[in-house]
Amino acid sequence: MKADGSVGEGTLFADANVDKTPGGPDGIRVDKNGNVYGSGPGGVWILSPEGKHLGTVKIPEVVSNVAWGDADGKTLYITASTSLYRIKLNATGVRN
Repeated sequence: MKADGSVGEGTLFADANVDKTPGGPDGIRVDKNGNVYGSGPGGVWILSPEGKHLGTVKIPEVVSNVAWGDADGKTLYITASTSLYRIKLNATGVRN
C-alpha cells in the first residue's frame, strides 16, 4: 500500500506450490512477532514476517482456517475438513 492508499507493484510473499501435499493457502492470522499462521499444504504453515517458511503444524486433514483463542491468546484453533483442532503455543496471537 502506498501512503495515499493506492496499491503499488506487488511482490511474492511465499509460495506454497513448492509442497505437493493436499491443502492450500487460505485463512491467516499473525502473532505479536509478526509471524504468519495460515492453512497450507499438510497443515498450518508458519511464515516469518519476510515470508520464510519456518515450519508446518502437521494436521491429518486439509486445513481451512485458523484463529487465536483462550484468555492468554496462545491457543491456535484450526478448522479442517471434518474436525476442529487446538494447539497451545508459546507465541501470542494478535486478535481483532
